[in-house]
Amino acid sequence: MMVEMLTESVGQFGYFALFFTLWLGIVGMPIPDEVIVLSAGVLTSMHVLEILPAFIATYLGVVSGLSLGYVLGRVLGAPALNWIGRKKGMGKYVQQAQTLLEKYGSYALCISYFLPVVRHVVPYLVGIGKMTFGRYAAFSYTTGLLWTVILFFAGHFMGNNVANLNAFLSIFNQGMVVGIAGLALLAAAGIYGYKVWKRKRVSVLSTQTLVNDRERNE
Repeated sequence: MMVEMLTESVGQFGYFALFFTLWLGIVGMPIPDEVIVLSAGVLTSMHVLEILPAFIATYLGVVSGLSLGYVLGRVLGAPALNWIGRKKGMGKYVQQAQTLLEKYGSYALCISYFLPVVRHVVPYLVGIGKMTFGRYAAFSYTTGLLWTVILFFAGHFMGNNVANLNAFLSIFNQGMVVGIAGLALLAAAGIYGYKVWKRKRVSVLSTQTLVNDRERNE
């Protein structure tokens, strides 16, 4: 169904249809982003779209939609969160996003890509929290590229095989969340270990300097 809808939209509006369909996810499009990106890949396998421009339009649509949430959160502040929370059924997703940020910090931007709906809420929250755009982009755009590559080319190589696409989607998000969360924990452990090692090294060097100074004075 989504492939047919996209084919019709692309016929009318070209590659801009991909961009705006994903960009409008920020206002609650009823179609999951995963399905749209997979379908874009399927259309390239059917030669309805060219791979490169279709991928670029898809990626820009994904990151632009999420970036709009970041900008709204940063500019509007708490009212943006209140607006989200008032939408039917959104309260639980706001809570999940807050829990994710409390647990993983900036890495929540990476993990949230693999959590439908939550991925749209986290940018609002980090915007409200005044995260710098550079930091936001570093975490969000790189993960967004990986996310788009996997889904887009999965659609391209599997083609319009509904059974295979559904099976892929059923394991994709869960598996990637576990993987990203594990990497985030490893990265946090590595950073902590490096800081501990650096403090010890500074302490040792300071002690050695004092010893050398005393020896010279004697």
